[in-house]
Amino acid sequence: MLGGAAHLLTFAGSDTMSAAYYVQHVLNGGRPVATSVPATEHSVMTAYQSERQAVMRVLDEYGKGVVACVLDSYDYARALRDVLPIVAERQVRDGGVFVIRPDSGDQVEAVLMGLQAADKVFGSTLNSKGYKVIRNASVIQGDGVTLDSLERILDAVLNAGFSAECVGFGMGGGLLQKLDRDMMGMAVKLSSITYEDGQTRDIMKFPKQGSSKVSLPGKFSVHADAAQNGAPVAYRASHAPSDPDLLQLVYDCGPVPGHTWDSFDAVRARLDDQWTRFPKIARAVSDDLLDYQKLIHDRQEQRVNDGSAFA
Repeated sequence: MLGGAAHLLTFAGSDTMSAAYYVQHVLNGGRPVATSVPATEHSVMTAYQSERQAVMRVLDEYGKGVVACVLDSYDYARALRDVLPIVAERQVRDGGVFVIRPDSGDQVEAVLMGLQAADKVFGSTLNSKGYKVIRNASVIQGDGVTLDSLERILDAVLNAGFSAECVGFGMGGGLLQKLDRDMMGMAVKLSSITYEDGQTRDIMKFPKQGSSKVSLPGKFSVHADAAQNGAPVAYRASHAPSDPDLLQLVYDCGPVPGHTWDSFDAVRARLDDQWTRFPKIARAVSDDLLDYQKLIHDRQEQRVNDGSAFA
């Protein structure tokens, strides 16, 4: 559910009912967030006497809008050859969009087969960049998509002369469960502690065998950097700019009384603005904080070398 909710910050389409319900009714005041389209799966397709019957029944119900059909229940190539021409005639007449879904075999080959078959029977136009945009049809690949296979598919689609807008992707386990905190470079670490006697010690993690897992020490504040179109930069709290701190205290031995969370719509709008405004590569940590990190690192390394860190 949480992964599906995070997905909806940057995408509108979802079939994850638990996430759609949670975001709409818990995070967004009842205002709808997710959308979907009518789509078949193999049980629906094989319940009919023939694949043609199944597709035509779906078109009777939803043919004037966007509808997706899985076409590999028996023979994907035969379905593209024998069923798709009938679909094209119907869809062009009704003005709907037919989404071809392969669900087995080589991903790149299956997507290209669908695009080429659709181009043959639906026709296409050229966009301003010279790539084909298929009329009234597209392909969606949802089976086992990963970041690697997604890139390979899109490279092949463009090399074949088709626009990327002709292809959609399913956001399944490969793009959700296989994206972890290490890949995204995210972790929560202790950076400062105040003991019962009032003594405060700034702390950082620096595994000798894992330099990529070094953390930042001390208390922080985060500020918008005008030189980077407002991208956030972390500072030492004691050496921060005078403009407002972007960090908000929301939990301190329990939820902070009186704090009001932004709506999901507001977070989505802010993310959309920042995604287009911030540089793709930004300086996220101030020079002063990096210098302080080195200072604390040297102190702690000395404690490791003299054995006091293990006493």
